[in-house]
Amino acid sequence: MSEIERLPYRLLTGPDDAEFCRRVSAALADGYVLHGSPAATFDGEHVIVAQAIVLPPTEARSRA
Repeated sequence: MSEIERLPYRLLTGPDDAEFCRRVSAALADGYVLHGSPAATFDGEHVIVAQAIVLPPTEARSRA
């Protein structure tokens, strides 16, 4: 997230596919940590997943 503000909390959502896994992996590499368990639902065609991520408190404070 180079030029985009790094929010202390984000909820990533999307189809349960490799691209979603890449987005979560990229956020983890950017300093975010998982917050809680992932959620999944079925929209009649696809499995849709959600994962909350947060910046650790020390990083979130340094960005405020």
